[in-house]
Amino acid sequence: MGFTVLIPARLASTRLPDKPLADIAGAPMVVRVAQRARRSGATAVVVAADDARTIAACDAHGVRALMTRPDHASGSDRLAEACEQLGLDGDDIVVNVQGDEPLIAPALIDACAALLRQRADCVMATAAHAIESVADFVNPNVVKVVCDAAGRALYFSRAPLPWWRDGNAGGITALPAPAPLRHVGLYAYRAAFLRRFPALPPSPLEAVESLEQLRVLWHGQRIAVHVCAEAPGAGVDTPADLERVRALAADAAQARAWWGD
Repeated sequence: MGFTVLIPARLASTRLPDKPLADIAGAPMVVRVAQRARRSGATAVVVAADDARTIAACDAHGVRALMTRPDHASGSDRLAEACEQLGLDGDDIVVNVQGDEPLIAPALIDACAALLRQRADCVMATAAHAIESVADFVNPNVVKVVCDAAGRALYFSRAPLPWWRDGNAGGITALPAPAPLRHVGLYAYRAAFLRRFPALPPSPLEAVESLEQLRVLWHGQRIAVHVCAEAPGAGVDTPADLERVRALAADAAQARAWWGD
């Protein structure tokens, strides 16, 4: 069975203005994300935009896009509106692919969608991979997730979790075993829950950690976690990130491999 990929594209960005329209090897970044998503098993790939310029850029490259309200507080709110516009059924699977992930692996999108379809006990699925360096473990911008025996998220945090009591007594100099997990911001939802999510009251933990997914756990819902073998391709949060991806995409053969150019 197929699924729908929705790509939230918010033009206002404090660190990288007009980020969805940033050029990568001759096409806007949001178009590059859609091109990668089309290589997954999705039956539809749709950009949920907040500005006519994004719609026009998508139209120019044959990417379907919907206009959503500009005042949404989060990407999930934007996708909930897109879900309504598309008339998706409650059990339909929706995968949220961030609009700043031009190197996202299509297989990872497929894996998250498949995992949620298998897990009737969960309303969402997401991804993670093993952390390999102490620097990433202690970095608050690297979100960690800990799971239960059934592969469901127990907690997400910017703190180094799990805390290695004996090994970290004199400071964090090594990683605990098994390896801690870095959360990857890719989400699969059932459409009915995605529509309901924005109406759930925010949780105090969500406010403290600035992690929206904690609202799901706070309200007693479950998130299945797919652990991938390696880190996904680099996302774009800053001008330096953008230049790094542009440099990689300067190789024409590599660009063709990623996006079919």
